[in-house]
Amino acid sequence: MLDSTVPALVLRLDDNIFHHGTLGAIRSLGRAGVEVHGLIEGRHAPVSRSKYLAHMYTWPKGRSFVETLTAVAERIGRRAVLITMDDAGAIAVAEHAAALRPFFLLPDQAPALPRALADKAGLADVCASLGIAQPETRVVATEQEVGSAVAALGLPLVAKWAQPWLLPPAAGLRNTSVIHRPEQAVSLLGRGGDSDLLLQRFVQGGAKSDWFFHGYYDQDSTCLFGGTGRKERAYPPGAGLTTYGCSVPNPAIEKAANTMAAALGYRGVLDLDFRYDAARDAYCLLDFNPRLGAQFRLFSDDRGLDLVRTMHLHLSGRWRTAARPVYGRTFLVENYDVFPAFRIGRERTCAGWLRAIRQADELAWLSADDYWPFVAMTGQTIKRGFTRLKSRRK
Repeated sequence: MLDSTVPALVLRLDDNIFHHGTLGAIRSLGRAGVEVHGLIEGRHAPVSRSKYLAHMYTWPKGRSFVETLTAVAERIGRRAVLITMDDAGAIAVAEHAAALRPFFLLPDQAPALPRALADKAGLADVCASLGIAQPETRVVATEQEVGSAVAALGLPLVAKWAQPWLLPPAAGLRNTSVIHRPEQAVSLLGRGGDSDLLLQRFVQGGAKSDWFFHGYYDQDSTCLFGGTGRKERAYPPGAGLTTYGCSVPNPAIEKAANTMAAALGYRGVLDLDFRYDAARDAYCLLDFNPRLGAQFRLFSDDRGLDLVRTMHLHLSGRWRTAARPVYGRTFLVENYDVFPAFRIGRERTCAGWLRAIRQADELAWLSADDYWPFVAMTGQTIKRGFTRLKSRRK
C-alpha cells in the first residue's frame, strides 16, 4: 500500500507532448491514491487532461533548473518523490541532487553516472570496460571519417546522436536513424549542435531480436522490481520506440542488466535496450537510459505493482519485499503503432490492427476511467498531420 501522504512530481525537460510514459506514471500513482504533480509543457499536452494529475506546472523562462524545482516544491508543500521521464531531466536531477534533496525524495545516485551512461559515446567505453557486448561504434565529425566508418562497419549502419538532449529543438532530427547510403550520414554532419554524431554497426536481427529491460535498484544496487520485454513493432522500424511490446522472460538479459548495475553502483530506475546478434550469439546493449522507460507499464504484478509504485514505496520507506512481474502482458501505443502495424505480419489490414488493440492488455492512451488524454492526443495528432501536409505543399 502506497503512502498517500507522500506526493510525487513527474517532470520532463524534453518538449514532447506525445510522451505516453508521462501519462502512465501519472495514472499509476494517481490510481493508487497519490497526489501527482506534473512539470510539463502546458495545457496543450494531452497528459495535462488526466484526471489523476492534481496540479500542473510549466517551465518558466529565466529561471534555473534548481530554482524552478524549488519553487514547485514550495507550492507542493511536502517532500515529494521526484520522477524524471527523460535523460536530460535524469542528468540534471543527479547533478543537482544535493540542492534538491531537502525538497524531494530521490535515489542516492552518483552525480556523474547518469550523464556518463546516457551519453552514447561514453557508453561504448563503459561497455568495453565491463565486458558488455555492444555493436562497434565510431564518432564521426568529417566526411572522411564517415567514409572510414562505412568501409569498416559496412551498410546499412545506425546513426545516433551521442547526446540527444543537446540537439537544436528546431532541427527536426531523430535521435536514431538507419543509414543506407554514405551521403545520408554526411548530410547529418554539423546539424547536431553540441551533440556528437555516432555511426554504429547495424546488427542484423530478426523479428524477435529487439529486447529491453526495465528495473529499479536500491541503495545496494539490488533490483527490487524489474522485467524483460520484447519489441514486437517499432516506429521508425528498426531504430525507433516500442509501439507494440510483450513482457517475456529472458534470463540472459536480466543477468546482464543486474551485473552492469552492480558493477556501476547504479541506484534508481533504468531502461536498457538490447538486440540479439546471431553472428556473435550475444545480446548487444544499444542504449542505457537512466530514467523510467516509456513502456514501463508493460511490467506489473498481480497486485498492480509497477516501477513507479516500486520507486514510491522504496523512497517513502514502505518497501517490504522483492517482487516479480507477471509475464505475457502486451502494451500498444495507439498513435505510433498504426504506422508499422500495416507493414508487417498479419496486421496489414485495419481490421487486424483493431483486433490487436482490443487484445492488448494495456493501451498507452485510451482508458475507460481517464479518456480525456486520448481525446486530446487524437486532436493533437490530427492537427500535426494537417500542419505537415500544409508545409509539404508549399
